Amino acid sequence: MRPTFVFDGDCAFCTLCANFVNRWIPTPAEVVPWQRADLAELGVSKQAAQQAVQWVAEGREPLAGPEAVGALLRSSNLFWKPFGWVLALPPVRAAAWPLYRLIARNRHHMPGGTAACALPVDHPAATPVAPAPVRKLAKVSAIR
Repeated sequence: MRPTFVFDGDCAFCTLCANFVNRWIPTPAEVVPWQRADLAELGVSKQAAQQAVQWVAEGREPLAGPEAVGALLRSSNLFWKPFGWVLALPPVRAAAWPLYRLIARNRHHMPGGTAACALPVDHPAATPVAPAPVRKLAKVSAIR
């Protein structure tokens, strides 16, 4: 099985990034939107695929987010490999995750992004909330 890099094909920004990978980063991986991937075969849940890019290599647990990007870069040529190794360093990886989450939450604002790019929001079972009561304002006497 070829390694597989899974991204959100409904997101214009994610698709723009995947097109960059296909054009500029030589990799043996198949770059595929999660909507067209057999997630069960890859061992990736739909929720995980919606939340972050995924890297799936045979015999290994899937990697997500910046770890997936690092694995993709390490699978490439000598130009891109060092970036992948740097991204794998624990302090860099620790800093990369918050940045990745920030970008993922705001990807609909990124170049090429649209409202369809916004991550789905999971709401717990909503209980009806009563509207706040309307309060009458007290009359204020003018100060002389």
